[in-house]
Amino acid sequence: MPSRNFFLVTPSTRGLSLALTRNLLRTTDLPVFATYRRGKKEEVKEHILKPFNDSGNVDPTRLKLLYLDLLSENSIEQAAKEVEEEIAIEKAFLTGGILYPEKSSADLKLSEMMEAFQTNVISHLLLIKHFSKFLPKNHPQTVPNHELAKWVHISARVGSISDNVRGGWYSYRASKAALNQVIKTFDLQLQMKKTAAMCVGIHPGTMRTELSKDFWKSSSVKQLFDPEDAAKNIIDVLQKLNESKRGKIWDWKGEEILP
Repeated sequence: MPSRNFFLVTPSTRGLSLALTRNLLRTTDLPVFATYRRGKKEEVKEHILKPFNDSGNVDPTRLKLLYLDLLSENSIEQAAKEVEEEIAIEKAFLTGGILYPEKSSADLKLSEMMEAFQTNVISHLLLIKHFSKFLPKNHPQTVPNHELAKWVHISARVGSISDNVRGGWYSYRASKAALNQVIKTFDLQLQMKKTAAMCVGIHPGTMRTELSKDFWKSSSVKQLFDPEDAAKNIIDVLQKLNESKRGKIWDWKGEEILP
């Protein structure tokens, strides 16, 4: 009988999101619904499955690709309609983010600020709107060992207001702070509706990806992760987050990041 649970990774084709998708394919046996915006579906699928071609350890039919453009609500809504109503999310990873590293207010550009908020906050809200219906419907008290489904937003330490001692990065800091508020608010909604799920944010650390490549040598970067290691760290942290940890932001070590 096919599994009635699944993982969601959106987007899923680069950097951390790609590493998360591959990690879930390699270490679990559940279907993985993964979204993409560019390229042909078969080419994207081949790209994601490439490391497993020789091993034969991963069933390629477990990878379910959905076309989804984070900047289009219609696209997000249509992608959600492609998922069967009868299956439930075990873990969802919302990874969308973009960085414009303004050094001062003089560097601010309206188009870049709008894109930062659209990608870093609004797309996350719209994913909640259209995909949270796949979270388990049962009451938390009926779940064995209170193993709640986990809805995870990839956030950043710079979204913390109390931790801001360097300034700069106006649109990124502000949008990530807004995302952290979304995380808390959505988790409260899950509690009020007695949904067997919890929402958290995870800061993966600085990674060797296109997003951060200009800052790898910064004095503020104490540790630099490959995406594969960052993905493993995130999944390890999630395994340790029980219901008392919900609605908060955690770093790759499992330590709370204060607002």
